[in-house]
Amino acid sequence: YFGLTKVASLSEEVKNPEKNLPRGIMLALGIALIIYVLGNMIMIGVIPMEILAGNLTPVATAAEYFFGKTGSILLSAAAIFAFISVANAGTLSASRYPFAMSRDHMMPSIFRKLNSKDIPINSIIFTVSVIVLFLLTLNPTRIAKLASAFQLLMFALVCFAVIIMRESKIDSYDPGYKSPLYPWMQIIGIITPLFLIVEMGVLPIFFSFGLVLLGLLWYKYYVKNRVSRKGAIYHLFARLGQSRFNALDVELRSILKEKGSRKGDQFEEIVLSSYVLNFKEKNTFEEITKIASEYFAKNSSKSAEEIEKQFLEGTRIGATPVTHGIALPHLRISGMNDPLLLLARGESGIHIKFNNPLTDENEEEADVNAVFYLVSPESNPTQHLRHLAQIAGRVDEDSFMVDWLNASDEQEIRESLLHDERWLSLGIEKTNKTSVLIGKELKEIKFPEDSLVALVKRDGSTIVPKGDTVLIQGDRLTIIGNPLAIKKIEESYM
Repeated sequence: YFGLTKVASLSEEVKNPEKNLPRGIMLALGIALIIYVLGNMIMIGVIPMEILAGNLTPVATAAEYFFGKTGSILLSAAAIFAFISVANAGTLSASRYPFAMSRDHMMPSIFRKLNSKDIPINSIIFTVSVIVLFLLTLNPTRIAKLASAFQLLMFALVCFAVIIMRESKIDSYDPGYKSPLYPWMQIIGIITPLFLIVEMGVLPIFFSFGLVLLGLLWYKYYVKNRVSRKGAIYHLFARLGQSRFNALDVELRSILKEKGSRKGDQFEEIVLSSYVLNFKEKNTFEEITKIASEYFAKNSSKSAEEIEKQFLEGTRIGATPVTHGIALPHLRISGMNDPLLLLARGESGIHIKFNNPLTDENEEEADVNAVFYLVSPESNPTQHLRHLAQIAGRVDEDSFMVDWLNASDEQEIRESLLHDERWLSLGIEKTNKTSVLIGKELKEIKFPEDSLVALVKRDGSTIVPKGDTVLIQGDRLTIIGNPLAIKKIEESYM
């Protein structure tokens, strides 16, 4: 069962973790249970009870009953290789803890150092040294008990953390997988490990208390003055009328940014259907917000005045991010069905006054070249945050501002906000591979799954394509999709 936490501890290295982590854990647990149950049934059925009682090598003993001494040797060798594999996986996952904690300033900076091959070498050396120290100073039985106690304590704390995170009601807490039978499964998951620790005897009990005490002392004397977070439990306290700590929101939103969009978010479609404003002369944020509010009012139950007031208030209280030459005012409004995005480009700048929560200044001023107004339904806060994270991720890319300022028309302005690997501009010409598409209806063309022709630019105008849209010489298609689908289209037509 120790392998389950090893899977979770390597989540940062896993592709598509929202799907693959639950799959990996369920498969690991299912396979282990099947082998464990069947193996025990065979051993109990084969080995006489008087020999099985107290036997520390029942697998090898059962193999000897089936295949003689050769079977015992083979199974013993297999066990050694299996233990080596477990030790290797354990070292891999265990070394992630000091590495990750060091990045969060909870352990000394030496542990986040990477070598030329991006390996956290100091973290690995420290982890292996601790393992060797335990092996040299404790006998195997005690090591097994302490390891079991540690793992059981971790299981209980993880279950407790799930309850705290779920009850905190933080908008930016956006798990792709939610545990069934909540909260009863977690309550049982807290009580049962603690009961088993008590059943194992005095040593595991004192060891568990020692770990908790060590953690508290480490936090008080080392961590407290180095980090600015406190945790989701403060959000739970906020619901009880006490305090709330917003640093966790920042961390969870950074996780959203790393995870990217989720299937069904339709971020690319929202960008390509966005309303575009382009100003050659210098403007103010207030002037543009008035125009934007009138656009959003046509698609919501709120009046333009109410929306404008909310946008301006958000800027005054520090809820509007302003960075990298862009501003990102955003709202959630009841009565809306779908998110809406308005892109405003100021070629000569857009002057904005805003409150920056990261500084002590009450009000700052800046000239930005881009303002992205995002308005989403009140009922889906996590999708709203994922869309914000997608925009933030694109703005952080070095190519964004160059593409944004160099865009020659509304369509290129929209395309500049898309992540490079998730969209493709395909020109239909007689002189290249796309010539085979001329005269064909879109529904006849076999583009890869998970891709979509979102827009067609023809003779200076943009049209929304349908299945019976016939492609002609000079068309430029904007195609969106997952990176693999986009790559296949590039290989076929470019």
